[in-house]
Amino acid sequence: MEPEVRRFLQKIVVTISVGLLWMLINTLVGIKWGWAFFEEGVQLGNIIFYIWLIGSLTLLLRYYWKIWKEDILS
Repeated sequence: MEPEVRRFLQKIVVTISVGLLWMLINTLVGIKWGWAFFEEGVQLGNIIFYIWLIGSLTLLLRYYWKIWKEDILS
């Protein structure tokens, strides 16, 4: 397999894998543990969850930007 094609496919696999892991963690914490829902008003768990969600999404997007900014041919 060509080295450029191999690096491109590795970028795709890493992007999908990290994205799925991020979604799995946030789904577990938000839905399974109930921190995404405001059942009895706003609680500390809700605030922590949404701060984590926004912060981790920002870091995830920066990581994606770093991965995809690199040239495949180098």
